Amino acid sequence: MAEEKKAKGTMTVSEAGRKGGETVRNERGREFYEEIGKKGGEAVKAERGTAFYEAIGKKGGDRVKAERGTAFYEAIGKKGGETVKAERGTPFYEEIGRKGGQKVRELIEEGKRAGTAAAVEAEKEEEDDTTKKE
Repeated sequence: MAEEKKAKGTMTVSEAGRKGGETVRNERGREFYEEIGKKGGEAVKAERGTAFYEAIGKKGGDRVKAERGTAFYEAIGKKGGETVKAERGTPFYEEIGRKGGQKVRELIEEGKRAGTAAAVEAEKEEEDDTTKKE
């Protein structure tokens, strides 16, 4: 009887968890994990807010930076840029550059209009002050 109990208890906790996880995966599929992960993420977001994700993202980023250095980010950025270029080609960069340039032009024009309007308003106030003094 003692041997029987020992034989049943030889599995470690991690082995039992792995075995249970494999069984669930085989029975319910990958979509099940995607669904429960999404629900869990939405629950955490509702409970803790987006600031929580910003904080843990920064914490993780700081740790990676400390462990791997800035060269790591340069390397993955370059690798990502090369992948995007291979997948989307040069026209993609031309398009986003054109959109960015257009946005900058719009912001400059908006700033100029706001500056002109402010100058006109200041001029009117100055005229009003001069008229009141006379």
